[in-house]
Amino acid sequence: MKRQSAIAALVIGLIVSLPVLAHEPGKGPNGGLQVDAGNWHAELVANGTPTVVVYLSDADGKTIPATGFKANAVFVVDGKPQRFTLEAADAAKLIGTAPVALPAGAKGAVQLTAPDGKTGQAKF
Repeated sequence: MKRQSAIAALVIGLIVSLPVLAHEPGKGPNGGLQVDAGNWHAELVANGTPTVVVYLSDADGKTIPATGFKANAVFVVDGKPQRFTLEAADAAKLIGTAPVALPAGAKGAVQLTAPDGKTGQAKF
């Protein structure tokens, strides 16, 4: 019985120590913060101007076309929520103009809707 308990403890320990499948936020290939957003990765590039860019990629990091995607963003700047939309631009990016300059490291979220209706949320 002790041996079964020891084996069970070992198995549970191995399962608990396995890495989570989601990626931790990190620096993306375009210099912004990259996070999971449902079935995709979203990389936010904000550099202190009102222009905001979100690059899209799949779970393997391969860029995906932004054509047909829709996005709504809400970020907090100086304690006030700033809401704006982002639209597909060239290649794999969405571009929007915030009501105020969005500093690097701003906290907020982008709600993505794919052409097939699937949604995802990127929290920054």
